[in-house]
Amino acid sequence: MITQLTINNFAIVDQLLVDFTTGMTAITGETGAGKSIAIDALGLCLGNRSDASAIRNGADRVDISASFVLDDTPAAYSWLTENQLDESNECILRRVINQDGRSKAFINGRAVPISQLKDLGQMLIQIHGQHEHQRLLRSDYQQILLNHYMNEPTLLSNMQQAYKQWKSASQAYQQYLSSKQERDAHVQLLQYQLKELNEFSPIEGEYQQIDEEYKKLSNSEQLINLSQQSIMLLDEADEYNVSNMLNSVKQSIHELVALDPSLNDVLAMLEDAAIQIKEASYELRHYSESLELDPARVMQLEQRLSKQIALARKHHVSPEALPELHQNLLNEFKQINQQDEQGEQLKEEIKKYQQIAIELAAKLHQKRLTVSKTLAKKVMAIMHDLSMPNGQFSIDVIFDENRLSEDGADQVSFLVSTNAGQVVQPLAKVASGGELSRIALAIQVLTAQKMDTPALIFDEIDVGISGPTAAKVGQLLRQLGESTQVITVTHLPQVAGQANQHYFVSKQTNGKQTSTDMQRLDENGRLNELARLLGGDKITDATLANAKELLII
Repeated sequence: MITQLTINNFAIVDQLLVDFTTGMTAITGETGAGKSIAIDALGLCLGNRSDASAIRNGADRVDISASFVLDDTPAAYSWLTENQLDESNECILRRVINQDGRSKAFINGRAVPISQLKDLGQMLIQIHGQHEHQRLLRSDYQQILLNHYMNEPTLLSNMQQAYKQWKSASQAYQQYLSSKQERDAHVQLLQYQLKELNEFSPIEGEYQQIDEEYKKLSNSEQLINLSQQSIMLLDEADEYNVSNMLNSVKQSIHELVALDPSLNDVLAMLEDAAIQIKEASYELRHYSESLELDPARVMQLEQRLSKQIALARKHHVSPEALPELHQNLLNEFKQINQQDEQGEQLKEEIKKYQQIAIELAAKLHQKRLTVSKTLAKKVMAIMHDLSMPNGQFSIDVIFDENRLSEDGADQVSFLVSTNAGQVVQPLAKVASGGELSRIALAIQVLTAQKMDTPALIFDEIDVGISGPTAAKVGQLLRQLGESTQVITVTHLPQVAGQANQHYFVSKQTNGKQTSTDMQRLDENGRLNELARLLGGDKITDATLANAKELLII
């Protein structure tokens, strides 16, 4: 619940500190005194939009703080813990607005985005404004109120999740279809490219290998002639060959070594050379015998090389890179085929998530049907207490799969009849302003009892109500204050008299500036204020006596 509100330089407020307690708090004052200023200031603390016009004339900035205790707000405490903003069992929201219109938000002294202020504020307090009953005419708001009374956050959350999954799958499928035409054209190109490459079937490293083989075979006649000539010179010529000449040299060196042993090293080198020449001759002979003239193989290799070079030129790559290109195109084609499979998967996901969403919407529908009957009976009972003895109230909940949304597939409509014999019709067609205010109050009180929010503010929701009906309104709000902190701005003495505490708002001026003040009234002060509300500025014994009857201590 809220325990304290501090306001500095907001509108016509200079400085103001207000303490709140449990139960029901009434705020009254003269017309124009600024009874709703504290509510407006609190709204800024909860993340409402701001601008520099809120700054008091002559001041540099607005500074507003609101303190809460979290004993009865486990959701808010968990949120603070998750966001590492917890501070014992208390929470302080602060908003500062500067002259340039920019504002800063703080939670427990730490700067936060305005969005976080809003998220947390919704868990701490709910504000029902003066024109709340006008919102009641809208079908979407009627459904929101029914949801509050139904109090099924998990089911609603599951519904939202299923709907988002369904919409996400539907959007993904639409994107898939949007790109399908472009993808199909690319597939045709890939099929044409792959047809040639698949027929050719390039192999990694093949080009270099067959290029070497082609060069060798295409020059095989010259290679055979040259290798045989070399063999003849090395070892096989009848008159002159290297082996015979080397043997003659070796014989001469042997004779020299006999005369001079220092030439042994020369003889050893010649012996080694003779061996190397024999081995070279052998290798050349083996090489020459392995060579063959194969014109058919040469033509085959030439055609293969020519085709690979032509394909490489066509695809703007080197012949060596053709196998890699082929593999890349195969992979791309496979991925596109997988995307086609993905399209089928998306269609299946759409069906699956839609079915889940419809099933959850059906569960919500059944829940709403059940609680709508209970809520309608309770609203009708309060209508009878609020001087509408012949009032009838019912809630239509119509299920339509074509209206599937995050909130289910229901269309909720509040129907009312205020006169005997009159058929129930939508609120907008039947209820007058005063009747609508009373019906709205009844629904707000009933739905508020089902909400986890520990504090409720009603800003002149009793407009258009008077007499015995006003007394019933006061009793309702006091009853609500037994389970939830209630703060109400009112002009009705019958409502203010039911409060557990009472604040009076007044306005003073020194001729240059105007200031608003807010004081907590003691019992005597409350009697005087109730008497003023009853009879105007002139307080008489009669109005005081009436005030004593209204005041509940």
